[in-house]
Order: sequence, then C-alpha cells, then structure tokens
Amino acid sequence: MNLYSNKQKWKIVLMAVALIMVAFSLWASNNIVQRVSDRERIRARQWADAIRKKAELVGFTDRAFLQLREYERKRVKLWADATTEISRPIPGDPNRNFDFPLAIINDNKDIPVIIVDDQNVIYGYNNLDFDTSNIRPQWPDADKKTLVKHFEDSLLKLARSWGKRSNVFHIEVVQGLTMSYYYTDSKRTVQLESERDSLLTAFNAELISDSRLVPVVLYDKDQEKLIASNLPKKKTDSLQLQKTIANLALINDPIVIRFDDSISLLYYDDSQEVKLLQYYPYIQFLIIGLFVFIAYMMFNTFRKAEQNQVWAGMAKETAHQLGTPLSSLMAWIQLLETQPSVDPNIITEMQKDVERLDTVSQRFSKIGSDAQLHSADIRSTVEGVVTYLRPRISARVSMDFIVQPAPIPVRHNKALMEWVMENILKNAVDAMESSGAITIDVHTTPEWAHIDISDTGKGLLPKQFKTIFQPGYTTKKRGWGLGLSLVRRIVRDYHKGKVFVLRSEPGKGTTFRISLPMS
Repeated sequence: MNLYSNKQKWKIVLMAVALIMVAFSLWASNNIVQRVSDRERIRARQWADAIRKKAELVGFTDRAFLQLREYERKRVKLWADATTEISRPIPGDPNRNFDFPLAIINDNKDIPVIIVDDQNVIYGYNNLDFDTSNIRPQWPDADKKTLVKHFEDSLLKLARSWGKRSNVFHIEVVQGLTMSYYYTDSKRTVQLESERDSLLTAFNAELISDSRLVPVVLYDKDQEKLIASNLPKKKTDSLQLQKTIANLALINDPIVIRFDDSISLLYYDDSQEVKLLQYYPYIQFLIIGLFVFIAYMMFNTFRKAEQNQVWAGMAKETAHQLGTPLSSLMAWIQLLETQPSVDPNIITEMQKDVERLDTVSQRFSKIGSDAQLHSADIRSTVEGVVTYLRPRISARVSMDFIVQPAPIPVRHNKALMEWVMENILKNAVDAMESSGAITIDVHTTPEWAHIDISDTGKGLLPKQFKTIFQPGYTTKKRGWGLGLSLVRRIVRDYHKGKVFVLRSEPGKGTTFRISLPMS
C-alpha cells in the first residue's frame, strides 16, 4: 500500500488543473487587454480623421474669410468712389444726381472706415464703436477742443495700424488733394472669426491636449515642428522631442495626415490604463498565489499539529496497552524460574524479549513528550542495537561494526536512537531480501557525529532520496511507509540532527547517514 504515491498523483492532477486554469485566465485577460488596445488604436485613427476634417474645415473657413474680406474691400472701394464722386465738383452741372452714390454711402453700416487727407488730418470716419466720451476718463480736465484733438490722434494711430495690413485706398479727390481711406473687418466678420477660433481651440483642447486620452504627438513632417501633444512638456521640448517620437514609433506606426500643402504624422501610445491592464493578470495571480500560500501554510501547520497529536495519542495508547501483558509475562517468567525442569537458556531468552518489549513500550510512551537527552557514548547505543539484532536476522546477512576507539559523547535519548537504528537496519535487511552485507561506520567531525549504515540491497533512484522519508511512501508490497518518517522525526525534531541518503546506486546498495551534534 503506497499512500505517498497516491498523494503525489493527486498533487500532480491538481497542479495540472491549476496550471490549465491559470493559462486560461491569462489568455482571457490578455485577450481583453488586446481588445481594449485595438479599440484605442481605432480611436487614434478616428482622431486622425477628425484632425484631417479639422484641417479641411480650417482651409474652407480661411478661403471663405478671404472671399469675405475681398468682398468687403470691394465695398469699401465702392464706398470711397461714391464719397469721392460726391466730393468732386463738376463745373457746368449744378443739377447733378447724387442718389446712387448716396445710396452706396448709406449702405455701409458695418465696415469701419477712417478718412485721412494728405496732411494727416482726420477728414471723416464711419461705423466706429467709440467717440470722445470713451477717452474722457483719460483726460478729465481737458476742454472740448483739446479732447477732440486727442480723439483725432487716436484715430490716426488706429488708421495706421489698419494700413499695416494693407487695408487702405489712396484716391485723388481733386487735383492736388488725395484722401486715404483706412478700413478694417466688419463686426460680423470679426464675430465669425472669433467663433471659429473658439471652436478650433475647444477642438484642440478636447482632441489633442486632454492628458486623459491616449498619449499623442502631432508632428509637422515638412516643417519639422510640433503641432500639438498631450504629453508633459519635458517630453516634447526641443531636446527630448525626437527621442519621444522615436519611442512612440517603436510602439505603433504613425498615422499619416495629409493637409492641403503639408504632411503631418500622428504618433500615439497605449493609454496608461491599458499598460496597467497588461500587468493586472500577473498581479492578480500573485495576490491569489500569496493568499493560497498563506492559507496552505496555516492549514499545513494545523494538519501537522493534528498529526502530532494523533501520533502521540496512538503511541501512548500502544504503550498503555503493552503495559498489562508485560507485567503478566514478567510474572510468568518469575514462576518459570522456580521450576527446576525448565531450561535456564529459555528463561534467559524470554527475559531478553520481555525487556525488549518493555523498551518498545518506553519508546512509544516518549512520543509526543519532550525527549530527555543525556550525554552518553553513542558507540555503546549503536553497539547495543547491533548485538541485539545480530542473532535475530538471517544468517545470510553479515553485519560489520566499524567504530573509532575513543568515546564519542553525544547528547541523545538512548531508547529513541535505538529505535532509529532498528528501523534503518530492518529496512536494509528487507532491501537485501535477507541476503547480503551491512556495514555500520561511526565516526566524527568537529561539529558532528556521523553514523553511516550501508547495505548491498537493490538501491534507490535519485528521485527517491527525499521521498522515502515522506509518510506513506514505501517500496514494499506490505507496509505503511511510516518507519523512515518516524526516523526523520526522531533525529530532526528531538535531536536537532540530520538523516539522509548519503549515496545509493540501483542494484548495488544504499548508504544512510545519521548526523548528530557533538556534545
């Protein structure tokens, strides 16, 4: 019966199931992350299309405003011609009709115009939003004439600023008199431009400059300059921009955006959420694994404590059950000693077996209790076991005892160490199938006393070196696999020593080593 083998099979099955579940969960999580990443790439392409539409809108509105300004320029030119026509006297025609030029002049109710003669004197103005009352706060103590002078100076400055944008007409009204007609955009045109600029600004803020979106960089390829980005400024300054673009190009291929006369590239990265999602499955399994590990350690500790209680309870109960028949046997031996017809050798051997049973009972009674360790010569303990077992095993098994002449004082419990030796020696006899040789070698180092037990049995495979000490593991057709487990418990837990397979080779034999701390 091999309980350990069955347990190992179940462990393998459960481990395989766990790995399949982990693999499936990782695949599912990575699949979700990939889908989110693909959606973000689609959004990036949609943004590129939106930027392209924006460029088309900007181009269209720019052309519309150019046409509107050209229309307003023609209106101002027509208005100037009309005013000139009225101002220009024609001799011999006192009844000239001015209805048409006046209609043109009166039609201009929205284009601001300032008329300046060739002496830089304000001749007239139209459709302005301010007058002398607007500048009164600057010169509260000025008289009317002075205030008018300041007002006209302001008009001259404003006219010159309009003239810098080529918004001016120079018309010779009469010979020797030239008037300059300065004008600017109408109120309607200014309002439309303002609304367009606010829409484009909001568009940029929402589409490009929002740091909550996918990191993007819009780069003008022709002019080699940054158009817009939602990355921190330290990554898009003149020193880091090219490095940032190169890194983004390694992550995703840039999207090409063609404007009317230029080519721009939209570089983008995965969002921070997607990057975190990529690590989420591993973090999740790390947390779950840590939780399972802690739970396993807790349950394993409770299980071992429960096993120890069961071991101790069974051992003490066994010792208790052996006590009554032992007392009875001792009494029968004493009775036999009074019978002259009984062979004394028989009584002697029976006495040895009864003492042996008493020793076994003491061993069981010590399980679960603190073992009393006493400094004694370990050679005599080992020799006592060899002397006891030699006549009780097969005559075809030789047993050699090698020991150094000097005493080897080691703190140990004699009854428990005898039990350890008996278990290993009986296993060696079973491994050789009652035919072979056993060698017991006791020697020391400065820190340890070593007991090497070698046999010429069938040996062990390397993978069995540790498993043979597990409860339930056995290579026999009969057996519970508890002997070597008990050996390890006694040596390691009670004596703070070590027991392990020193060497083994299939078909040639095995050597066990027991190492106990020197006193």
